[in-house]
Amino acid sequence: MPENSASTLPAAALPAPRDGIAGAAPYGAPQLEVEHALNVNENPYGPSAELAEAIGRAASEAATGLNRYPDREALGLRADLGAYLAVESGISAPAPEAVWAANGSNEIMHQLLLAYGGPGRTALGFTPHYSMYPEYARDTYTDWVTAERGPAPEFELTADVVTAAITAHRPSIVVLTSPNNPTGTALALDVVAAAATALAETRGLLVVDEAYSEFRRDGVPSALTLLEQHPNIVITRTMSKAFALAGARLGYLVADPAIVDTVRVVRLPYHLSAVTQAVARAALAHRDELLGKVALLRSERDALAQHLVERGHSVAPSDANFILFRTFSDRDAVFEALLDRSVLVRAVGPAGWLRVSIGTPENNAAFRTALEEADPR
Repeated sequence: MPENSASTLPAAALPAPRDGIAGAAPYGAPQLEVEHALNVNENPYGPSAELAEAIGRAASEAATGLNRYPDREALGLRADLGAYLAVESGISAPAPEAVWAANGSNEIMHQLLLAYGGPGRTALGFTPHYSMYPEYARDTYTDWVTAERGPAPEFELTADVVTAAITAHRPSIVVLTSPNNPTGTALALDVVAAAATALAETRGLLVVDEAYSEFRRDGVPSALTLLEQHPNIVITRTMSKAFALAGARLGYLVADPAIVDTVRVVRLPYHLSAVTQAVARAALAHRDELLGKVALLRSERDALAQHLVERGHSVAPSDANFILFRTFSDRDAVFEALLDRSVLVRAVGPAGWLRVSIGTPENNAAFRTALEEADPR
């Protein structure tokens, strides 16, 4: 049925969904035909024609074996991901057994909640946060509780705030995000280490969502560097953002092999298709090209943030490929005025704030012009 479709049957004739599902809307950002789509943090630079051809060859080779189930352990892909992380974050290459891959980091998070959450267990996050976190908890019958980040525009999260929340809620799972969506805020390693230490007392799991990690500023470390000292940490990553593979759906985690083995228990059979594995491995083999625009996107981010500050907006410091900023007037009216000018952004986070993804220089220039008209001082 099409999106937002409605049945013609009377409600009384339909099966009753379980509590928490009835009346809920499915997750999804608007997908609209606009000139400047800056709402879902995509990388605006797709693969070159040559790389697309290489990916196509890899998919074609995989297609000759589609009569058979895929490699359910994906050890080749997991080894490639570990080798990439060794270069990207300066760590020793994780063994394939310490890496796990799935259909986007969304499925990774869902599997973690299935394995370590559940009835009678609590997951803790810090607002503002990615809107899917409570939905992972809902789907797995895990209680979801939150504590507040620091005040705008920094939205800082400190070790004291995190450990106090852990003491108060005694969660089975804590989700930290660095850089955080929607604020763009990166975490200091002392915050992550403090959370891991506090959770170790109750055998809790710390998930550090690093979906945007490749965009972090120079000198900002990854929590991957803490894995050897804190075996209760899981780092989640994705190839959707910096790798420009949002359409391929490939996310992954790095953790102690015992945690990976636990996640393997709850995965669906053959959850990662042979084509997905082939495409991801081809992309990793050409990572220099796919990541080649990251420096430009960082530069464009910093320039756009400075422009917004100079206009008088409150701007959250960002280590991601997006910026959260406060509007001068009603944000919904500004959102619609931008859309009227074929610029699509996202109304997320605290009231009065909008999030804009970093696009090409042309996209970003169009956004600046449209914003000056849509939200004049």
